[in-house]
Amino acid sequence: MDPNPKSFPILSYVMSRLPSIVGRRSQSPLEPDIEQPPVDDSGRHSDAVELVERMPCLNNPELLAAMAAAVSDVAKTRSVLQTLGERPDHEAVDDARARIAEIEATLARELEEIVRAPRPDEVDRLQWRAEQAEREKECRARTERERRAYRAVIQLDEMHEAYENLLKEAEERLVKIYRSAEAVGSGDEGSSVPVGQEDEPVNEEVIRILQEASEKCLERVDLSDRQLRYLPEAFGKLRGLVSLNLSSNQLEIIPDAIAGLEYLEELRLSSNLLVSLPDSIGLLSNLKVLDVSGNKLKALPDSISRCRSLVELDASYNELTYLPTNIGYELVNLEELWIHLNKIRSLPTSVCEMRSLRLLDVHFNELRGLPYAIAKLTNLETLNISSNFSDLQELPPTFGDLSNLRELDLSNNQIHALPDTFGRLDKLTKLNLDQNPLIIPPADIVNEGVEAVKEYMAKRWVDILLEEEKKSVSQENTPRAGWLTRSTSWLSDVVSGVSGSVADYLGTKEKNRDPILDQQL
Repeated sequence: MDPNPKSFPILSYVMSRLPSIVGRRSQSPLEPDIEQPPVDDSGRHSDAVELVERMPCLNNPELLAAMAAAVSDVAKTRSVLQTLGERPDHEAVDDARARIAEIEATLARELEEIVRAPRPDEVDRLQWRAEQAEREKECRARTERERRAYRAVIQLDEMHEAYENLLKEAEERLVKIYRSAEAVGSGDEGSSVPVGQEDEPVNEEVIRILQEASEKCLERVDLSDRQLRYLPEAFGKLRGLVSLNLSSNQLEIIPDAIAGLEYLEELRLSSNLLVSLPDSIGLLSNLKVLDVSGNKLKALPDSISRCRSLVELDASYNELTYLPTNIGYELVNLEELWIHLNKIRSLPTSVCEMRSLRLLDVHFNELRGLPYAIAKLTNLETLNISSNFSDLQELPPTFGDLSNLRELDLSNNQIHALPDTFGRLDKLTKLNLDQNPLIIPPADIVNEGVEAVKEYMAKRWVDILLEEEKKSVSQENTPRAGWLTRSTSWLSDVVSGVSGSVADYLGTKEKNRDPILDQQL
């Protein structure tokens, strides 16, 4: 599924069907092989009919051949990317660059020390220079060894970037080939620009707003759904602006002059054609709400971390593959973060520093896990990490420390077991575990609902504590209070929040007391 609803749907459809059609057309009729059973070609034929019905220009053999060549380029590039393996995440690349910088700084200091070192009187000048050269050579060799692993990470990332750009170009060429054929078929021969994309004068309403702003201080401007293609630099002079809505237009660029809106608190840029945001957006120190959903953003600028007043950030429905490494260290006031329907493979550890975060939506990405320090988000109430499919297979053991979590969606992943601490989520009232190959807890418990799941996991945690206590006692051969005793305060909270049945198990009622548990306590 393409996260951008505006993207042209030819590529994924053609890639799956065109090779078989090309193969079918290029083959000459052959006599049947009596040693081989006949192949059912009805499915391939139906694909051909369906594809030609949806894309009638494919009746042109020259167009079909050109598209087949473009598909071949796409397939080859994808094959190379698969050979390279997984791309390093953005945080790993940033860390590698930082380590290389540290290593090179250390080398510079060492070389300076070698040069500045005084020559002993008993050592000949030529001999001293030779010794210095040898020491310098050793330093450089050691530095090169230390840099090698980090350089490999950066080079692998650069290779992925290069081949992904080639893939994008090949995909765009495939789309352009068919669009050109459509234009010719509709009588617009020679036109490579889609209908309605020709240059237009500045929108009259934009001119009116700029003129009005020169006479009085405007605080709110709504230019949504006006078919705007560009925003004049003069907008950066509306210093009193508090809210600017430019959503549902055709903007491809936001000018750097937007940094002049020093009092801006709300900026809505959703459903445009933006490929990037200006670095100057980091100068909007009073910005509280930023909506850039439904664009073509490949990345958010690192400078966005300096928008320290941000409370809501929506970057969903884009083509993001990562978040800025340090985004969480600065956005400490952020309460709601929507980044669903992107291509994000991992969250930077700095996200765990967003202590004010109440909502995090990362569904429909390529997430492979959550940071171990996720437990720091103690104010998190709603978490959606569904539909990361085969990429997400487990949750960190610290997950149970999200003490304020109320709503959790884990559906459509490959999670086999919930973390042992899951029973600690006392405030959890809404849970979706559909479409997971869960073993712990079993399906019958899941079907009973969230309270049954919490009770099961709480009991399981108690059993783990008991088993560890028994091992500890048997190893030391001396009965003494262990970490089960230290956990009773937490267990009593679990009992009150989950079910009285756990209380029975812990011996808070007279019936069903466990003599072994009594002995230990």
